Amino acid sequence: MTTTRSPRAPRPAARPNRQAAHRLALLESMLRVRRFEERCVELYSAARIRGFMHLYIGEEAVAVGVNEALTDDDALVSTYREHGHALARGVPAEAIMAEMFGKVTGCSRGRGGSMHLFDAGRRFYGGNAIVGGGLPLAAGLALADRMTARNRVTCCFFGDGAFAEGEFHETANLAALWQLPLLLVCENNLYAMGTALARHQAQTDLALRAAAYGMVSWAVDGMDVFAVEDAARRAAEGVRAGTGPHFLEMRTYRFRAHSMYDSDRYRDKAEIEHWKERDPVEGLARRMREAKELTDRARTALEDRLAAEIDAAVEAADKAPEEPVEDLLKYVTSPVEVTRP
Repeated sequence: MTTTRSPRAPRPAARPNRQAAHRLALLESMLRVRRFEERCVELYSAARIRGFMHLYIGEEAVAVGVNEALTDDDALVSTYREHGHALARGVPAEAIMAEMFGKVTGCSRGRGGSMHLFDAGRRFYGGNAIVGGGLPLAAGLALADRMTARNRVTCCFFGDGAFAEGEFHETANLAALWQLPLLLVCENNLYAMGTALARHQAQTDLALRAAAYGMVSWAVDGMDVFAVEDAARRAAEGVRAGTGPHFLEMRTYRFRAHSMYDSDRYRDKAEIEHWKERDPVEGLARRMREAKELTDRARTALEDRLAAEIDAAVEAADKAPEEPVEDLLKYVTSPVEVTRP
């Protein structure tokens, strides 16, 4: 389902001045993702959200920082852990929550759920439940832009587990061979489901391995939203300049288990607490307080505003209708035959 987007100017390609307003906007975006995900945990535990659900808590700096480098005309392809990507892209919390509830007002008309968020109007092309499944789709979008001479970037998120899939290597090879305008963002949270990176990759420097395809590649501190934004801007500028695909290895960490069904027994609790000390949300808030850019009153007001936004999304999802049974076969096939030249 396509939702209407309000007009907004493309974000400037130049590196931004780190003014207080910009810091606050980044903090608000990351907090929106964090609080939305925390509410999803509550709703899932109360059986109001069903099915598989993968949380983005801990990785917020990646989605928010990368989206700062993208324009409305750029495309974004995501994974099954995509709530944060969708929110950072501007998909309304109400449309996402309705999708989680399986309601017709959801961004995918309630047919996709947590793993299949989609918004063509914002050029947000999923949400894909298959590990690495979005990579060839992203390559196709980038190829279409290259063939039609549109100066756009296609950004594809995927995890370190997807790096081991054939789709990554096929996509990387063709993207480099054809010089596609593709930005590959690997969210390396150190675990492919429950398998530690060192247990499934002989070389754990993923940026180094990606460089073997002839792509510009480097690793980034994925827990620092400024580092992410700077790297994403630099990479997007390179892609727009026609220098071919770029690869960013975002070294990050998920604070929650792989999914709501995961008992999370493969990680040491001390390791999790160590990474929580680098919490990207609280880290930025702390820097802002030290710079006297964020008072306790302002933080409380921000939290209250986001809580109201999420409360409204839950209420709207509760009240929204389910899709009528007689409409369930709609969109399974094309309603009209398309005439092709």
